[in-house]
Formats: sequence, C-alpha cells, structure tokens
Amino acid sequence: MSLKLGDTVPDFTQDSTAGRFAFYDWAGDSWVVLFSHPRDFTPVCTTELGAVAALKPAFDARGVKVVGLSVDPLESHERWADDIAETQGHALNFPLIADADRRVSEQLDLIHPGASDTTTVRTVLVIDPQKKLRLTLTYPASTGRNFAEILRAIDSLQLTDRHKVATPANWEQGQDVIIVPSIGDETAAALFPDGWQTIKPYLRVVKQPA
Repeated sequence: MSLKLGDTVPDFTQDSTAGRFAFYDWAGDSWVVLFSHPRDFTPVCTTELGAVAALKPAFDARGVKVVGLSVDPLESHERWADDIAETQGHALNFPLIADADRRVSEQLDLIHPGASDTTTVRTVLVIDPQKKLRLTLTYPASTGRNFAEILRAIDSLQLTDRHKVATPANWEQGQDVIIVPSIGDETAAALFPDGWQTIKPYLRVVKQPA
C-alpha cells in the first residue's frame, strides 16, 4: 500500500525490543513518531537512535511516543542496543521493531525499490491520536535526520489542530503565526480579540495563541 497524508495508518503486531509490539494498543491516544532504518549496525542510524533516546523527554512532554523499526531480527537489535549505549551515551528507552520478515515495512510502504529491494529507506512517519498520517520525511542513507525539526513540526501540528492558525516558514514555538484564510475578519475578531497585523488580506499575522 502507499500511505498518503491523512490516511489511517493500519494496525500491526511485530516483535520488538520491548516485547511483542501491537501498534494500536501501544499508541493508545498519543501522537506517534515511527522512524525506519535500513539495517542494524549502520553508522548514521546509530547516532540517530542515540539522539532520539536523548530527546525522549522532549517527545514525552508533547504527548508523543517514539518507535524505531529495522528489518534485522530481535537478537541483532539487542546487540546493536549495546553499541548505541556505548557510543552515544544514551541507552535505548523506546521500542525498536524487529521487522525481519519485512511485513510491517511493506505494509507501511517503507521499502522503495529505487533505493533497495530488501531494506527500509530512512523514513519518518508522524501519526496523530486518530492514527492519521500527518507528516512524512524520507532521507537518503548518507544524511542524518534532524530530530529538532521533527519536534518543531509536531509543535506546529499540535498548535494548528487547536487553533485556526498556520505557522510560517522557520516558525519556532512562541513566535507569531498566521490566521488561516478560511476565517473571515469577523470570526477572527472573536477568536483573536487582541487583534492582528494585516500584511495582505490573505496574510494576517497574530501572536501565537496559548
């Protein structure tokens, strides 16, 4: 299958470093970041798993659960976890799915024939509490993922779900946002009683709502 933004991410069950992993049961009503790796004992992915372990409190604070996936078997994952703790200074503190039969990778469209017919590409899926796919990022093997950017994007998604706003280029938490064009000035006045700056009729800048 080919997942697109807004699609429901299907449920699955697979082995993981945290035991038998049932996706919907584990996710509950949380946001989820699922990120895939081409194989165990790869240098870039080793640094990424350590980085996510270090950032886990930041994900927790946003109500986000994180889970990794690689096509190698569980025994390999457990040995790799030792290397991650040794080299990155942070032990795995989230599940790493052992997708040895590639069933989940194929179900979530994480194997791209243009890159390889056997291993997962390095993709990030951001999934909301309704199990809808909200964001995807796919990286080449040589480029490490920027998990600060993933946190920034989650901040935007969560904010814009709560309020009738969008976030501009390079937006960071606490900066001004944009009133969505579908909201007329009369409705905007009720939603944003402190007012806004009109740069163009379609570009109205307002302080970030609480």
